[in-house]
Amino acid sequence: KTPAITKFLFEQDIQPALPYTRPKTKDGFLRKHEYVYDEYYDCYLCPEGQILNYSTTTKDGKRQYKSNPTQCATCPLLTQCTNSKDHRKVIERHIWAHYVEEADHLRHQNHIKQIYAKRKETIERVFADAKEKHGMRWTTLRGIKKLSMQAMLTFAAMNLKKLANWTWQAPE
Repeated sequence: KTPAITKFLFEQDIQPALPYTRPKTKDGFLRKHEYVYDEYYDCYLCPEGQILNYSTTTKDGKRQYKSNPTQCATCPLLTQCTNSKDHRKVIERHIWAHYVEEADHLRHQNHIKQIYAKRKETIERVFADAKEKHGMRWTTLRGIKKLSMQAMLTFAAMNLKKLANWTWQAPE
């Protein structure tokens, strides 16, 4: 569930059936959805009404929105907002985040729910088999190149087994 994959799917006129992901915020802190994104002015609003203006775009394609530290220093929600020594809240938003948000909205439609229900029978089953039957629970290899090679060989073997099963089945 990445912005790049979601963007690609929408550009190909494919409706994604992506899973729900929990917010990855530390306990006791305000979650990102509690800050309101204003698309027209391209800024965030904190629960106390402070504006987080656009600052810069990182190499990863994330736009950074920063608060005014002088206003944040006296904020009653400061301890729930940031650990920053200079009292500055920074929120990152990917340049293609609107694609992910659209996919999240689609998740609640009935036809997407039906497609998603089939995931456990198709996609998740493949990963479970790889883990249980093909030793992908852990590895003794080191390095991304060796791990990638092992994964590719494992999934190639699984695909060959599927192909063999299809060809050996008696025609109906």
